[in-house]
Amino acid sequence: MSATLPETTAAAVPASAPRPLFPFVLQLADTSLILAHRLSEWCGHGPVLEQDLALANIALDLLGEARSYYQYAAELEGQDRTEDDLAYLRSAVEYRNPLLVEQPNGDFAHTIVRQFLFDNFHYHLLRELKDGPDAQLAAIAEKSVKEAAYHLKWSSEWVIRLGDGTEESRKRLDKAIATLWRFGGELTTPTDTEKGLQAAGLVPDYAALLPAMQAHAEHVFAEATVPLPTAVFAQLGGKTGRHSEHLGYLLSELQYMQRAYPGLKW
Repeated sequence: MSATLPETTAAAVPASAPRPLFPFVLQLADTSLILAHRLSEWCGHGPVLEQDLALANIALDLLGEARSYYQYAAELEGQDRTEDDLAYLRSAVEYRNPLLVEQPNGDFAHTIVRQFLFDNFHYHLLRELKDGPDAQLAAIAEKSVKEAAYHLKWSSEWVIRLGDGTEESRKRLDKAIATLWRFGGELTTPTDTEKGLQAAGLVPDYAALLPAMQAHAEHVFAEATVPLPTAVFAQLGGKTGRHSEHLGYLLSELQYMQRAYPGLKW
């Protein structure tokens, strides 16, 4: 991909051609939607009522963020598709969420580690996006970063509690880290599309996020008395449409009503 992108004016690009930010915004939407669905699976099954409600509220925050992204993505695409079309009427290979967010919930420790990995990236990404050149994307990020700050605080506190808690909680946390940490690297590994957008200054450079993410992870893991993983293999593929088998099962549930009753309206 070229290091720079062409001007996206009406004169230069046909009205029906998606604008350059479309795949990136769609990726953000898919990521928030899939993680929101995963967290919603905890509703009524949380370890205690307070955390059951916390998980549900985080899921709702992410769902609201996903709606804003899908609405903007539909506008950028210019193909008369709606947010519902983008969310419910695409196949698994068309989704661009990273592999991390589609991984099953597992036990509470698995959900916490998955959430911490995502939150540490998500919060720092939104901090940069809210000051970015695209006004609509900046507005979504401005609203969402306040929620993401709470999400990161919540997942960080639970990493500390589980790590510096009982022998059983530490064992479960260690197992979750060993299982999920390899999926975290995809979050900050840009695809070719992202590299082009970064070179054009349209989206943040992920490398610039790493120092703050690393510093926060080191602080949390030190308090949790857990060694921070280093030199872990990064499992890639989700952001380019190569997903695990888990996404297909998730989408069969998520999309069932819209596919069984096309055009269904509440």
